[in-house]
Amino acid sequence: MGSWHQHVAGQKHVARAKTQALAPNIEPEPEAVTNNNQRNCSICQQIVRRTAWNQHLLSVKHRRKEAFTKYKAALDEAGKDKNGVSIEGTFDFDFVDPAVGAMGLQSTVTIKTSLPFSKSVLVEAKLASSQGPRVSASCFAATINGDDRKVISGRPITLKIMFKQSHIGRYEDRLELLFEDTQLKKQFIISRTLKAIVGNKTDHEALKPKSPYIPRPQTTRQAEKKIVEGVAPPALDAIPYVGRLPRAEIPKPLLSILSGSETVSQQISHIRRVFIPQSFNSDTYGRRFKHLLWIEEFKMELDLARYDMHNITLSRHKSFYLLQVPGLAEKRPSVLVGDQILVQKVGAPEGHWYQGRVHDVRQAEVRLRFHKSFGESSNKQPFNVRFKLNRIPVKRQHQAMDTDFTQDRVLFPLAAHVLSSDTTGIGPIKVFNSLIGSNKPQLLAVESVVNQAPGSPPFVVFGPPGTGKTITIVEAILQLLHTNPQARILACAPSNSAADLIAERLSVGLNPDQLFRFVAPSRFKDQIPDVVKPYTYTQKDGHFSVPSIPRMKEFKVIVSTCVSASVVSGIGMARGHFTHIFIDEAGQATEPEAFVSIKMMADNKTNVVLSGDPKQLGPIIRSGVARELGLEMSYLDRLMGREVYSVEGGNASGRTVVKLVKNFRSHNAILQFPNERFYNGDLQPCANPAIINAYLKSSYLPSKKFPIVFHAVSGKDDREASSPSYFNIDEVLQVKDYVQRLCADRRFITTGKDIGVIAPYHAQCLKLRKALRTVSDGVKVGSVEEFQGQERKVIIISTVRSSREFVEYDLRHTLGFVANPRRFNVAVTRAQALLIVVGDPQVLSLDPLWRSFLNYIHNNGGWTGPGITWDPTAPVDEAGGYDSAIREAAKLDMSDFARRMGEMMLSGDEEADEGVDRPWRDVE
Repeated sequence: MGSWHQHVAGQKHVARAKTQALAPNIEPEPEAVTNNNQRNCSICQQIVRRTAWNQHLLSVKHRRKEAFTKYKAALDEAGKDKNGVSIEGTFDFDFVDPAVGAMGLQSTVTIKTSLPFSKSVLVEAKLASSQGPRVSASCFAATINGDDRKVISGRPITLKIMFKQSHIGRYEDRLELLFEDTQLKKQFIISRTLKAIVGNKTDHEALKPKSPYIPRPQTTRQAEKKIVEGVAPPALDAIPYVGRLPRAEIPKPLLSILSGSETVSQQISHIRRVFIPQSFNSDTYGRRFKHLLWIEEFKMELDLARYDMHNITLSRHKSFYLLQVPGLAEKRPSVLVGDQILVQKVGAPEGHWYQGRVHDVRQAEVRLRFHKSFGESSNKQPFNVRFKLNRIPVKRQHQAMDTDFTQDRVLFPLAAHVLSSDTTGIGPIKVFNSLIGSNKPQLLAVESVVNQAPGSPPFVVFGPPGTGKTITIVEAILQLLHTNPQARILACAPSNSAADLIAERLSVGLNPDQLFRFVAPSRFKDQIPDVVKPYTYTQKDGHFSVPSIPRMKEFKVIVSTCVSASVVSGIGMARGHFTHIFIDEAGQATEPEAFVSIKMMADNKTNVVLSGDPKQLGPIIRSGVARELGLEMSYLDRLMGREVYSVEGGNASGRTVVKLVKNFRSHNAILQFPNERFYNGDLQPCANPAIINAYLKSSYLPSKKFPIVFHAVSGKDDREASSPSYFNIDEVLQVKDYVQRLCADRRFITTGKDIGVIAPYHAQCLKLRKALRTVSDGVKVGSVEEFQGQERKVIIISTVRSSREFVEYDLRHTLGFVANPRRFNVAVTRAQALLIVVGDPQVLSLDPLWRSFLNYIHNNGGWTGPGITWDPTAPVDEAGGYDSAIREAAKLDMSDFARRMGEMMLSGDEEADEGVDRPWRDVE
């Protein structure tokens, strides 16, 4: 590696990279070395053991790629001129302005021969789209001029190629010219690919990949043999913690499996067999989740390696060293005050590193302090940089899992644990929020929480989109304090934004002597909403902290994030101090996160209240192994699967759970599909008509009374440099067009802040932000995760994926995590008045859920762009298999073409790297 870094910095390498328009900073590719026990499959690009060679040749993946390879070879052969016949002309229309495409373009193709006594005759000219099992409409047309079909020297045959399409996207077909040599009585084909891109060339050039996508080889970080510790920031001493955190190091046997050569499925099987307890109960609870935490931690550390940097320089300001970190503003990587960043001088002994401690985080820069022996750094000194995972949040969760709190009424509640409601001395509730008084489900939820007897099972406020679950729990907290002056409440949420929202809502009814918002010392004052600041505590040096324990005990409500809830036990507050523990947005927290507060502070009488929606996104889990073994299932989701929380039978309602059903967000047409799909049709549209009807009869709607648009775009998903994240320029331009029209419309007035753009891939978000920068500053662009809990008047969804290689790849590769029901549910339920989905129907329709949604839109007149290619009235097979059907049809199509070509002549399992698109969680 040392010589590699010198090589890529050399003039010769840099010059060659420049001539090929490539970035010089690339990772080395592992050489395909085989030995006598291995064989190299050139089709699959992988090394196979000789003993498994025959099995590999029969595998679905190899046969699929083999068929695709044969098809490509036949295609290449068909594209060649032959038998003295040559084809000349314009087949690629390049970029076509939509207005020009609407009128149509044409080009002339000439068929010539170089043989003076040619016996070839043009039999027919066909488009591939009109043949085989997948006949489809084409934007291209081919017409032979005149009646002469003989290919004679000096007398060429001409064809007219027409292209007509106004919708943004990429269009392709294949012109097949069938000839016959009348002397040899033999036919042959010459084909040409017809192409056109409808869109603005300048925009495409600005957004296209700067360098081709080259998959990064999975490399293992070399072990750190010697680390010189840096200077920790004062913020780390801001909290007077008592006791020490557990080391909680990953057990070596588990580490060996995770870092070994087994496949993911083999790892899951091995870990499940050896480490995960066979029974899941209160005795095995902690051990199960500790192993899942270790598995996730291992993957998080691996994912951080993606952000490691080589040959960079540091600048110095007084005692600080400044490091520029691309993507820092988007938490890619996530860096907080107190984190460790290792640096190594290029050429230093292997494994020798200096630890830089983060003292400050700016927009794209971190300030580090090193040990005094780090020495003076010149601007020319190159360094390697390695980001390290902050283990404190993980240690806090291990600490919780190690406690003796193992009550079944909280961990595994049954009907027998449900106690009679305590209504002694409690009259009718007088609500603080008048809106709740007229909402029976919300009022029932509040009354149920207030009337629960101490030591009851957890109570769940099941809040589908836009039903007001947060204001419900805020009302419940205020009512508890009103009815019981001795009540003490710990309110948590997985993210700082959600915790800030709880504090903000509670601040209306509570003063700073009653409410305390604990903020981690790693945060800065400008990250806190102004209305929340009076409810926080800071030291003289400005760091957030906590007041004395006697003062902490006086607060009626303490608000924090789930992991930071460890502060109350960490500073020495006694178990059982809180009568109630609330967890809002509980579906987004892992179970160990949720239990940091419960297992550290609850006693036999503490009641737990959860609010959230198990049908929306769960916690962000980076490890596929941990997801498969259950870490992605939240505590809320697990409880809702238990019989005592069943909302279908009706017995649980008001006793252990209340389902909120009045939706105050969306137009009924927007709400209808997810309502029927995920909530049994229980949701009732109750939103403000002035907002939700704002775009009816507008020019954006193909059907003037239906505020949903599906805009079909036949684009191209692409990747750039070494990032596996996808983007789709055609969809970017279509989204930009909608935003421009919306912001310029004087009749249907829309500001940038009214618009949210959702894309499932980080690279697409970056391209969208770049394209919209000159259009409107206020438009929020983000992932589905970033929009959970939010709403916008207009939501535009770009689905990105537009792969056409159905035969070569499987459904998982083609659709990625676009086909995730919870991600789908969150995305389509953010809009209040107008929902626009931009995507490739050929790809989306492979998934039964998306196909059903596209049918719903089409059957209500909301479709625009190229037409639908299946019967939208036919019942959808929920078992799926649409990808298999198309793949089989594609095989027939390819086989037919390859067969015809053959008659006329003498004849790595890629695992989608989702980690790059999963946001880094707001954990401190």
